[in-house]
Amino acid sequence: MKQIETIKSGKNYKAVSVGKMSEIIEHVLPMGPNVTIQGKVFAGQAIGATGSEFSFQTLVPGQDSGFLHTHKTHEELYFILKGEGQYQVDGEIFPVSEGTIIRVAPDGKRALKNTGSENLTMLCIQYKANAFTEADSPMTDGVILQEELKW
Repeated sequence: MKQIETIKSGKNYKAVSVGKMSEIIEHVLPMGPNVTIQGKVFAGQAIGATGSEFSFQTLVPGQDSGFLHTHKTHEELYFILKGEGQYQVDGEIFPVSEGTIIRVAPDGKRALKNTGSENLTMLCIQYKANAFTEADSPMTDGVILQEELKW
C-alpha cells in the first residue's frame, strides 16, 4: 500500500508527496471496518492544511465512485487530471475529461464514473461553503514582497 511521504517542513510550510499520478491507484483509503477504497488518498491533514481537505482518486475503466454522496457543510471542487468519464449531480449526467473542473454545493448529490479506456484521475478539494466573500479575492489578499528570490 502506497503512503504519503513528507518532503520537508518548516514554520510556515510542509511539503508532501502522494507519488506520481500514475501511482495513485496504489493508495488504499480505509473507510471503516472491512471497507476500503482502492486508488484514493486524502492528503489535507498530512500536509497540515487548516482551511481545506483534498484527495486524489483514480478510477479504472468502467469503475464508478460506488455511491452518491452529499456534505453537511463542505463545497467541493473536482479537477479531472487524466482520462474521461461522466459526472452526476442531482440526477443530471454530463461528460468530463482532462481539464474539466466541477464545483458542487454541499447538498448536491454527486458521483463520478470512468467511461474511458484508460484510468481516470481526479483531484477533489473540500472547503466550507460560503467561507469566501468578494474581499477574499486573490488580488486583494495576496501581498507582493520586495525581497529577492533565492534559487
